[in-house]
Amino acid sequence: MMTASEQPLLRGELRLDEPLRRYNTWRVGGAARQMYLPADAEDLALFLAGLPPQEPLLWLGLGSNLLIRDGGFRGTVIVLLGRLNDLRIKGEEVRVEAGVACAKVARECARANLTGAAFLAGIPGTMGGALAMNAGAFGGETWPIVSAVTTIDRGGRIRQREPVEFEVEYRQVIRPAEEWFLACSLRLRRGDGSAEQAAIRELLDRRAATQPTGQPSCGSTFRNPQGDHAARLIEASGLKGYRIGGAQVSTKHANFIINTGDASAADIEVLIAHVAAEVERLHGVRLQTEVHMVGEPA
Repeated sequence: MMTASEQPLLRGELRLDEPLRRYNTWRVGGAARQMYLPADAEDLALFLAGLPPQEPLLWLGLGSNLLIRDGGFRGTVIVLLGRLNDLRIKGEEVRVEAGVACAKVARECARANLTGAAFLAGIPGTMGGALAMNAGAFGGETWPIVSAVTTIDRGGRIRQREPVEFEVEYRQVIRPAEEWFLACSLRLRRGDGSAEQAAIRELLDRRAATQPTGQPSCGSTFRNPQGDHAARLIEASGLKGYRIGGAQVSTKHANFIINTGDASAADIEVLIAHVAAEVERLHGVRLQTEVHMVGEPA
């Protein structure tokens, strides 16, 4: 089997030993053994078909909700942000590729006088990531507005699937093994675009007032437990501002861990474990991480 760099028909960009710090919102992590930036979905399918069947894969959009360890990722990283970035609106149906930022989807839908997607403006990620975890913000969630999805498997086969083929839960989506999201269709409602744009501005203002949006973080670190909020439990444990190395529990929102400038992934991972242990010790609640941890330690 040919290696990726030997496939003459590929139109994307292959990078070797690529540092991953600038591909995630925490700005930490080691290097990828190799990275592929596809030209489009068809190019990605060709690239995947040429990989060894057991090659470890990591899919990146905006790189939020992700902690990449300091030893990097010993496999292939697929970058979708800025690559699979097509967005088309036809009537009340919106077709969005996985690399489009959620905030852009919210804005474009509002400009087209479509309502129901304003909450996406509060999700710091791409549609691929939003689909993978049923991301939500300000009372809205991704999957209730999804009418169809397109997936790709590690062999490069592209499939069209319906929402009923997935088990959708709070911040979790159970999908067919070894398939990843390429695109989705959203079913929205015709309405007042100006009001929707005003709602987006209000949501963003609220987010800026309550979250450390100007500092490197992954977004919410822990899932909210049933009937409570992770931030309340962390703050009640006296952990706001608690620091390990360059990683700190935000003083603005306790469910955010920020990189103060020189944090390592190890600093962040140790701080996450400490926060979870303290909350369980003091309140008897075992917090579940919302962030996904990948890669090797240094």
